[in-house]
Amino acid sequence: MHLEASIDVSRHLLQYGLPFRGHDESESSINQGFFLGFLRLTCPMIQKDIVNSCAKETFKAIIGDLNGDYFGILVDESKDISHKEQMALVLRFVNKNGEVVERFIGLVQVSDTSACSLKKAIYSLLSVHSLSPSKIRGQGYDGASNIKGEINELKTLIMKDSPSAYYIHCFAHQLQLTLVAIAKKTFGC
Repeated sequence: MHLEASIDVSRHLLQYGLPFRGHDESESSINQGFFLGFLRLTCPMIQKDIVNSCAKETFKAIIGDLNGDYFGILVDESKDISHKEQMALVLRFVNKNGEVVERFIGLVQVSDTSACSLKKAIYSLLSVHSLSPSKIRGQGYDGASNIKGEINELKTLIMKDSPSAYYIHCFAHQLQLTLVAIAKKTFGC
């Protein structure tokens, strides 16, 4: 009964993109998070098992939608709250319905943002999902992040393995930076 309820709540939270955990999950907290709020379960191990199972099923659906076809990669890095470097990987591809879609594949901690470390992390994430780097047909990176000095080297390393993996600059990020700069100038922030 608890398992069924846990799965139902997990499905609901995932459907709406809501966070499972709260800021403070102690008994006296008023912000224990949605999962505990709905179920009042106190076993994080069960929560993690359910989330991992949902993640596996989600990845199966994404890989199925990709259908073994070509894809592009979008990579960004940031530091977490403990100042450790992490890298996010998104696949961009045309699905079975002919629509261009972007799907988040994973977030991994990297030792540094050197081209070799990032390539290793990208290939590792692709491998986990049985995706071949030879299927990469595009690559995009956030040109304003810590990896900006490594972009040329990283794109070259990936193009050695997959010559058709052309680099495309993230114009949406350029637009965002421009708008922020204009807003600061206009409003004196």
